[in-house]
Amino acid sequence: MILRYAITDPAYYGSEPSELKRSVERTLSSSKVDLICLRDKKNPDYKALAEAFIDMKPLFPETLFFLHSDVGAAIDLGADGIHLPSGMFEKVAVSCDAGLKVIVSTHSLDEIKRAEKGGAYGVTYGPIFETPGKGEPKGLEKLKEIRGKIGLNIFALGGIVSKEQIEAVERAGADGFASIRYFAAW
Repeated sequence: MILRYAITDPAYYGSEPSELKRSVERTLSSSKVDLICLRDKKNPDYKALAEAFIDMKPLFPETLFFLHSDVGAAIDLGADGIHLPSGMFEKVAVSCDAGLKVIVSTHSLDEIKRAEKGGAYGVTYGPIFETPGKGEPKGLEKLKEIRGKIGLNIFALGGIVSKEQIEAVERAGADGFASIRYFAAW
């Protein structure tokens, strides 16, 4: 069964703690979600938002809660994991040593190998399909090719908004898929 990774975005989940909690509860109550990541790159008070997000963990024990980029907050607040952008490879081993599951955003086999060498649990790879502002899609064939060359979890990312696309990335060998819009479309 393919892993389902929801990534929040302030446009869909809000940037204020109580609004975020309502949105996360709606998503996790209405969809099967194995992992969820709080992604709000521009929030000046990310830690307060992260506290509200992590407060939701006991209500959804079957879902792993990840923070984005802020390793210190992930450790301090008891997150299950951290999602690191591709520019933060130096934080992979440190995060793993702190007991966090680590997912790294990647766009090439070389980046995936760096994440794997650091001990990452998984990577997002994409964009697989057309998605606003993310450039040329990598496509299903490239996903399938890379799957055969790595040993960690690979989450297809980018433009995944339908069940048909989920089935296609699963057939291509993805362990999971990550999406903002698929899960935000309540």
